[in-house]
Amino acid sequence: MTKTFVFDTNSLISAYILAGSKNRQAYNTAFDTGILVYSKATFDEFMDVFARSKFEKYLTLEQRFAAIKEFRAKAFLINVDISITDCLDPKNNKFLELAVSAKASCIITGDTDLLVLNPFRGIPILNASDFLNAF
Repeated sequence: MTKTFVFDTNSLISAYILAGSKNRQAYNTAFDTGILVYSKATFDEFMDVFARSKFEKYLTLEQRFAAIKEFRAKAFLINVDISITDCLDPKNNKFLELAVSAKASCIITGDTDLLVLNPFRGIPILNASDFLNAF
């Protein structure tokens, strides 16, 4: 069975702007060992956040749009048809919904509101370093 991975927005952006980071290593490992998935909600947040001007110091807008396009081409869209309200930060529930809908092998995040839920319905929630040690 193919391993399926969910990256939260901050970990995904970090993977693109910091080439040598643990998040980038985790991103590469995830693609090497399985597939990455996204939902409409997680992809919309990724696009909205990554387009913000504060990332201009790392990558031009054109480079960020190219990264968004690359991610969309390489990852798989999952239809999410459940509602989860278990996370202390309601904005993070979309990652739990995606992971459950995709029967994900792992969620990769640095967000403590998600990390405290590890594991969630049998799905590990790990930071990039722990992901690299586990996978």
